[in-house]
Amino acid sequence: MKLSETHEHAHHNEKECCAPETAAATKQAHNHGHDEHDGHDHDHDGHSHGDGADEGLLKSRWMLWLSLLILAGYLFTTFILKVEVNRTVEIALMLVAYVLAGNKTIATAFRRVMRGDFFNEFTLMTIATIGAFYIGEFSEGVAVMIFYELGELFQDLAVSRSKRSIKALLDIRPEEVTVIRDGKDAQVAPGSVKIGETIVVKAGEKVALDGKLKSLNGTFNTAALTGESVPDQKVQNEVVLAGMINMEKSVEVEVGTLFKDSKLSRILEMVQEATARKAPTQLLISRLAKIYTPIVFLLAVLIILVPYFFVANYNFDQWLYRGMVFLVIACPCALTISIPLGYFGGIGLASRNGILVKGANFLDVITKIDTLVSDKTGTLTKGVFKVQKVETSLDNNDFITKTASLEQYSTHPVAKAVVEQAGTLTLIKPTEVEEISGHGLKGKVGTDSLLAGNLKLLNKFNIAFPSELNNIAETIVAVAINGAYAGYITIADEIKEDAAAAIAQLKSLGIETVMLSGDKQVVVSHIAGQLRIDQYFGDLLPEDKVRKVEELKAAGKHIAFAGDGVNDAPVIALADVGIAMGALGSDVAIETADIVIQNDQPSKIASAIKVGKITKSVVYQNISAAMTVKLLVMILGAGGIATLWEAVFADVGVALLAILNAFRIQGKKI
Repeated sequence: MKLSETHEHAHHNEKECCAPETAAATKQAHNHGHDEHDGHDHDHDGHSHGDGADEGLLKSRWMLWLSLLILAGYLFTTFILKVEVNRTVEIALMLVAYVLAGNKTIATAFRRVMRGDFFNEFTLMTIATIGAFYIGEFSEGVAVMIFYELGELFQDLAVSRSKRSIKALLDIRPEEVTVIRDGKDAQVAPGSVKIGETIVVKAGEKVALDGKLKSLNGTFNTAALTGESVPDQKVQNEVVLAGMINMEKSVEVEVGTLFKDSKLSRILEMVQEATARKAPTQLLISRLAKIYTPIVFLLAVLIILVPYFFVANYNFDQWLYRGMVFLVIACPCALTISIPLGYFGGIGLASRNGILVKGANFLDVITKIDTLVSDKTGTLTKGVFKVQKVETSLDNNDFITKTASLEQYSTHPVAKAVVEQAGTLTLIKPTEVEEISGHGLKGKVGTDSLLAGNLKLLNKFNIAFPSELNNIAETIVAVAINGAYAGYITIADEIKEDAAAAIAQLKSLGIETVMLSGDKQVVVSHIAGQLRIDQYFGDLLPEDKVRKVEELKAAGKHIAFAGDGVNDAPVIALADVGIAMGALGSDVAIETADIVIQNDQPSKIASAIKVGKITKSVVYQNISAAMTVKLLVMILGAGGIATLWEAVFADVGVALLAILNAFRIQGKKI
């Protein structure tokens, strides 16, 4: 038996672990609130743009390119070569081009109208372009639809480029489990294992079901579940939970719950419930459409009908034509290109700064955040244990040398931290080393007898120690030499270098900070004090975190939650903006999140907010320019002065300005 198999320090007051979700549910969590605001309606999308390359996305829009080719060929023939095209041929070509470019938009508009949603950009685009065909302006109608679809494509490309940088989800629930049946090992699906059966978990494997440890002892990595980095050492009959990773020897576990009732499955339900409770957010263009579209429709109707009361010799067809021209001119083509371009630039700027944004709407929402709720371990701290303090009446180097010499025979992270603290000191090979299960190590270093472990170890050998050691929040390694207390070493998780700066930046942006952790309250209070966090809560289970965030949301707060563990996934899903640490974070947290910080630096959260504000500023500039030109041309069109092609070219000019303005985002520093 390895020495590390039973070596335990008194620091395992870890939060109760929880479990991850299945791939299908993760996708659901990832898509929360995305029904009609990832730059377009998902009905309209018609294809997946998850992790595929841009080339695949561009190829998938082959109908748009064919439509553009047909229109370009027609315009070249008629305007450059001055060849007159037969009217029937023209109508046929333009109808084909129109259907190729706009079939999904038309289908989406129809579905929206059937649901009672008449005033949206899809309906406006459809009626206006059909109106262009009605008045005989076929190529203009096709051009307007192509412009709109190009704007949608820009948005798809922006999201695709960000998403393909995110690693694919790995379902941490094992697909097979080894169960002992009739005295033999059998590979079966976890769902078929019954309560009371015994499963075998080999070194490096994940535990598939909740149960009790039948083996004498075992060491389990719970980081993916709890977010805490210290491995949990179990002894016979202690509870082992699904999702833990067996770190060393093979162990046997007596199953206590069915697969569907395990904490892994329960966390899945929590994520789904949190996802369902999260209100959907709409992209700016969709919100504008709800205001812009009814106004435009009303004005078009007024242009057609009002002259009847004031104009002599009123001709309905003439004013219907003007109304249709106005409606076509009113189509938000420049808007639907300029807005996605702005977000395209914002997502690009974020990506270059190590921030992956899964949808343009999240750049919108993050500008409204007033409260940042954060996990502790792995988010604000490194999740790596280091020696914080050495307290001894002996020579410091001598004390560290002797303690590290004994601890080098353990693979426990606490022991490794002590050995690392020894640095270049020359360690001595210990003798008579004995592992005392649940307590620590006993052995001889040179001529000295040493005890190194938790306070239970000193109590076991009746060694007196200062009572204040009982009040120390950090993990403690108490040491006795030759039967007498000699000192202690405290070990704790390190705060990330930029964590304090991150909190300060958020406060400078007027954002309140809250920390939620499953760790001990004394540890949480200590970290919060160092970082000057406004509110902090420890000893929380995953469902407690969800409840705290719900309370904040009920109080009217706009919440961003930052975390890295599977236990954070439900809260990430529930928050207005979920942020995951991508370098060391669990796959479930990364896939559930709306924004992923690639290098795990909490200071990037403030950067993400700044990117959102820069993007919002540029988008509003583009909207202002597009609307100014649009209104001018609409007035001219209603007066019978501007033609449809003038309107189209005005849109092209605005779109070019929007492109240049959006490119400015790429050069911004945050």
